[in-house]
Amino acid sequence: MKGSLTHEQLAAAAAEFGTPLYVYHAEKIGEQYEKIRSAFSIMDTSFFYASKALTNINILRYIKSIGCNVDCSSINEVKLALFAGFEPARILYTSNGISFEEIEEAVAAGVHINIDSLSNLEKFGKKYGHTYPVGIRIRPNIMAGGNLKISTGHDTSKFGIPVDQLTQIENLVSEYNILIRTLHIHTGSDIKDPDIFVKGMEVLFELIPHFPELEVIDLGGGFKVPYMPGEKETDVVLLAQKIKDTFDHHPVAGNHGAGRKFSIWFEPGKFLVSQCGYLLAEVTVVKDTGNMVFAAVNSGLNHLIRPMMYDAYHHIVNVSNPDGQPKIYTITGNVCETDTFASEREISEIREGDILALFNAGAYGFEMASNYNSRFRPAEVLYKENIPHLIRRRDTMQDLLRNQELNS
Repeated sequence: MKGSLTHEQLAAAAAEFGTPLYVYHAEKIGEQYEKIRSAFSIMDTSFFYASKALTNINILRYIKSIGCNVDCSSINEVKLALFAGFEPARILYTSNGISFEEIEEAVAAGVHINIDSLSNLEKFGKKYGHTYPVGIRIRPNIMAGGNLKISTGHDTSKFGIPVDQLTQIENLVSEYNILIRTLHIHTGSDIKDPDIFVKGMEVLFELIPHFPELEVIDLGGGFKVPYMPGEKETDVVLLAQKIKDTFDHHPVAGNHGAGRKFSIWFEPGKFLVSQCGYLLAEVTVVKDTGNMVFAAVNSGLNHLIRPMMYDAYHHIVNVSNPDGQPKIYTITGNVCETDTFASEREISEIREGDILALFNAGAYGFEMASNYNSRFRPAEVLYKENIPHLIRRRDTMQDLLRNQELNS
């Protein structure tokens, strides 16, 4: 795989920049983007990188350089995108339970906006009426994704306006003459079955006749990436063909004949950056307790919370001894909590001082990191054209003290 970093490159980064360390590979991001861009070239499709996965400004600039747009989940992400050089027309702000003041800031910035509540839709209508186009995030009441915690479209999810509240939506649109340009849906993450997207489309298709000025069908993100060895990612070529066929054969949505013509939008996040990233950590203690061998590293859930939060699997390689005799280890962190990265995993023989690489750490790794236990957040490095560049320095004590006020 052309976007993969070698054991030697990872070991070299650890030696040069220290650990714990996040390492990303630019070319892997480009490879993932090209997959979806090429697959969906058969229709009018735009992609907006879900920046909440990884917002380092250098990553955002690289995303922009390869032609991808950006999706934001907060007004500060919008500001970061603008700072990275994205034009407002290439920025999408999909709000979720936020104050209306954030939406006002997004309007002032001139970006695309999706609204996910009747409350904010009404406020939007009162202030802007028909003067600013907006999208509505619909909750389709569909269960999808590999984990309940990352499924967002089911009937108890906080996300979006429930599809069965269509009448209330229509009343607001009519009362305030709101210009609805986009219908948005996002059912969850790690979706491998293309038919899940088709089900979501069918929900939106039923709504199309209710919004005569509609131009965009936004299907969100959620493409699956492989975590375990042997896993397969979403077949985006098959997905693109199924979506095109579904559009083409629908009497209202079909981009042909008397059918209205729509652009299709997606917001891939994890699919673009998950596989580009690695968390490198040094083994500090190997502890044989008789019934289990623990390998503790100089990191923890404060740096990569996904295994504890989502029971997420991250492939682990001993880059210091990749050809060593495989043995069974439980990999743990150094914070004062249970922070297990892997339980009873077969890994090449581990010795104190070895460097372990946790794969698929590009999405929601550093982005969800904290200073818990007053530990420093890691540095970040970006490999681009085989040259490692420091893109965020490691925290120092000054960072832990910044913004604190002494009150004697």
